[in-house]
Amino acid sequence: MRIALVASSYLPRLGGVEEHVFHLSRHLRRRGHDVSVWSVDQGDQVPASDDGHVVRYLPTPLPNRSVGGMLRWAGALPRARRAWSHAAAEDRPDVIVIQCFGANGPWATMLARRAKIPLVYANHGETFMDAHDAFASSHLLRRSLSTALQEAVAVTSCSAYAAADLDRFGAHATATIVGNGIELDSVGEPLPAKMPERYIAGVGRLVSNKGFDVLLDAFARAATQIDGVSLVIAGEGPERVHLESRARDLGIADRVRFLGPLRRGHVRTLLDGAVAQVVPSRVEAFGIVILEGWRSGTPVLATNAGGPAEFMRDGVDGLLFDPTDAEQLAALITRVTTDSGLRAHLADNGRSSVSRFTWGRVTGAYEDVLSSAVHSSRTPSTESRS
Repeated sequence: MRIALVASSYLPRLGGVEEHVFHLSRHLRRRGHDVSVWSVDQGDQVPASDDGHVVRYLPTPLPNRSVGGMLRWAGALPRARRAWSHAAAEDRPDVIVIQCFGANGPWATMLARRAKIPLVYANHGETFMDAHDAFASSHLLRRSLSTALQEAVAVTSCSAYAAADLDRFGAHATATIVGNGIELDSVGEPLPAKMPERYIAGVGRLVSNKGFDVLLDAFARAATQIDGVSLVIAGEGPERVHLESRARDLGIADRVRFLGPLRRGHVRTLLDGAVAQVVPSRVEAFGIVILEGWRSGTPVLATNAGGPAEFMRDGVDGLLFDPTDAEQLAALITRVTTDSGLRAHLADNGRSSVSRFTWGRVTGAYEDVLSSAVHSSRTPSTESRS
């Protein structure tokens, strides 16, 4: 198959969707498919190629209600249409896959309709996980997603929780649940700074939904009972200044370290050395950082709101908690930090559980969905592209 993965964001930006598309494209190619990655032109300094394959960064102008905004959109339309048409003509995809619906979504939907190419939508929980709550504020985005859902011949979702949220946008094909994957044999890199001897790790974008403020509150409550243990938070985002201030106000600034953004290898090393990892999101569509903790053999404490509760077994391969309850989280932090037997139990089971989420399995699930979508939509006009 010739597959166009149309991502809301891609390299050099870092994040869950970017990681997902990065690995998925490689594993699909290893299975013999011709994969193109198209992403949104965000004005970054971007690589000309990705692992020897061209990446297309396409303009995605969208209108807004202001007069100036409408004029800018009208002026940008001709160039954007040419760019998307050129991408389709050059790559000739048999199927177009929207990976996370953003500004890429309306354009991919429009192109698929015009070129009569089957459309598949891969949902990553963006309808409720977006840091700016774009689907609440943008009528255009909501309407565009409804249209894409109606026209998509197949829908995938990273969790049943995320799939259920799609129902409020209208009728759609039954979602196939395809979780995230992980490279089990990834190699760590030396961290840019020396770590404390014992520390709890939190990894993620520093936005309100990720719940790092609750983690700070919980750590402050547990601090007197876990002497000699620090908290290390890796990631960047608009909440960083607020979180640093909160740590000072709670009197724990000397035991909390903010590392900023880390590369893949850095995250591996950070989690390899952690006493435990905490995923405190107020809601989480899936939680790929859980897989990273399991891979490292690190005990994982994770939110029970959203996707994690679908694949993590409380008390077996992790500990689930209410992300609104800092007292409960503090008790769990104390428990896992002071109980070496519990840590070993969770670590061993986590290493076993992560084997269910290899990229080979994830890619196979996608391959089944895409093959079915192409087969069910094939017409004489699309046969000529093969």
